[in-house]
Amino acid sequence: MIISKEILDELLKGVERPEDLLGDAGLMKELKIKLMERMLGAVLSCSGLTQPLDILLCEAVV
Repeated sequence: MIISKEILDELLKGVERPEDLLGDAGLMKELKIKLMERMLGAVLSCSGLTQPLDILLCEAVV
């Protein structure tokens, strides 16, 4: 996948200091969280675990 210059520019719009990119509240951490949430949502959707109780029961079994 290629990330376009426009998307990259939009993501970096608020980055003015290194901390804005790499700090505890920086863009990289936010991107990592959002990507993990998206992947987890896809996995849960594919496995049919859409209700909180289903997720808890699955975790109890694992």
